[in-house]
Amino acid sequence: MAVVLVDAGGTNIGSVRYALQRLGVDAALTSDAATIRAADKVILPGVGAAGPGMARLRGMGLVGLLRSLTQPVLGVCLGMQLLCTRSEEGDTECLGLISAPVQRFTEAPGLRVPHMGWNRLATVRPHPLLAGLGEDEQAYFVHSFAVPTGDWTLATADYGGPFSAVVARGNFHGMQFHPERSAAVGAKLLKNFLAL
Repeated sequence: MAVVLVDAGGTNIGSVRYALQRLGVDAALTSDAATIRAADKVILPGVGAAGPGMARLRGMGLVGLLRSLTQPVLGVCLGMQLLCTRSEEGDTECLGLISAPVQRFTEAPGLRVPHMGWNRLATVRPHPLLAGLGEDEQAYFVHSFAVPTGDWTLATADYGGPFSAVVARGNFHGMQFHPERSAAVGAKLLKNFLAL
């Protein structure tokens, strides 16, 4: 199985790659369109801001390619947000593959932004990506912007209200948390993605 990591400049690429290696998959890091198009599975990792992330994808000529992919695609953290329509972060137009906005968390007493740490995942609807996920499973989050809940939501987490922790639309999937930092839960969900 050919799995590729899109070289979108995220600082989490090494740890995502290592998490995949622990599952027996050596994912190539690439920005080559032909390699991405030929892959069985495509992962778009990312850490940082929406504007620079989209600028990098545009600069590498990958926006149209990513929009045209038909194999399973997984966006991780910022990568998930880039799959959406638009981000409030820099008023950035994103890939538009999942018809959801990306909004900044509202700071409130006891609610610091960024949202950082472990948080419980709550399944909204069954999906092969969530196979075997228990009721009190937790994942590790680090983010200031989030996707609200909608028909794209597979699982939520709560931080001053529910937000989308896992999303899907067709062959495009996203995890707002870091599966590579989420211990056994993260490994299970990555394994589920590889099995799609």
